[in-house]
Amino acid sequence: MKYIPLDLQFFAGEKTEKATPKKRLDSRKKGQVAKSQDVNTAIILFAVFLFLFFTGGLFRDRMLNIVAVPLMDYILRPVTMDTARIVYIDMLVQVAWIVLPIMGVAALAGITGNYLQVGFLVSTEPLKPKLSKMNPIKGLKRIFSARALVELAKSILKISLIGITTFLVLWLSIEHVLSLSLKPVEQTLLVAGKLTVQMGLYASALLLFLAVLDYLYQKYDFEKNIRMSKQDLKDEYKNTEGDPLIKSKIKQRQREMAMKRMMSEVPNADVVITNPTHYAIVLKYKAGEFDAPVVVAKGVDFVAQKIKLIAKENDVVAVENRPLARALFDQAEIGDPIPEEFFKAVAEILAYVYRIKNKV
Repeated sequence: MKYIPLDLQFFAGEKTEKATPKKRLDSRKKGQVAKSQDVNTAIILFAVFLFLFFTGGLFRDRMLNIVAVPLMDYILRPVTMDTARIVYIDMLVQVAWIVLPIMGVAALAGITGNYLQVGFLVSTEPLKPKLSKMNPIKGLKRIFSARALVELAKSILKISLIGITTFLVLWLSIEHVLSLSLKPVEQTLLVAGKLTVQMGLYASALLLFLAVLDYLYQKYDFEKNIRMSKQDLKDEYKNTEGDPLIKSKIKQRQREMAMKRMMSEVPNADVVITNPTHYAIVLKYKAGEFDAPVVVAKGVDFVAQKIKLIAKENDVVAVENRPLARALFDQAEIGDPIPEEFFKAVAEILAYVYRIKNKV
């Protein structure tokens, strides 16, 4: 057994190599991709508040209708099951006109955020239950890992930025905020809505900037996690390309089988053209079956000597013609008819063979 030093074994297992395309594809099929959830959250918040910025007036009127219309229209009606059902349906429709467009924008923004990060990807692998996730030791390691500290720092930073943004927006509009108690309900809602949308836009813009930084970190962390060791690269090559030893044995077996099939054609051939020691070309011709003589076997050196031995044992005539043997070996493959330029030379040889065998 070959001895490998421990330090070399350690470095062989160390994951220092970039992931191969196959490794990346396998990880993607498992749902393992570089993705930041903060990007989705920031894009959804920004899209929703931007939507409210342009369509806030419509939602304001509908919100007033939710409160005013039922009170004025149904307050004098008797309280019955039918009246309650009508009021409930009308209120539900009014709320749906407010909520559904916002939910639609949020859903579209979430899909866009996912697509921008990972493209089109459908994987059920993350949904499969894994017992390893229930391991308390691994759970503690995740809680006290460097990744958990990064997530904690991100959360503190996000809360701080949102708090500072909210405070600045309110502080810059402090006069309007303090005078809200003296204004009608409609103006109070209008000012509160504008301030809310402003805080949302500024905060989501800051979160979007942080999300881009987080995505870069997640990409770096993902690349680090899918790194491969030199042994992993060797194993992957064996799995995709096959073990070189096994492949060589298969090729050797295929050559042996091809050689046997070729040698089995020699006894039924018409002539063997030799050079005479290095090349041997075996031809077969049947009038009406072949348009031209066909090369059924050929070889050089040892294979050529084997062909001539089998031909001699089976009374197949061997004819020496050095230029023709070399040319046929280079230009004609096994199973193919000879090129047209050699018809005359081969015909003369076959005529000679047939005369020897008294076939003419």
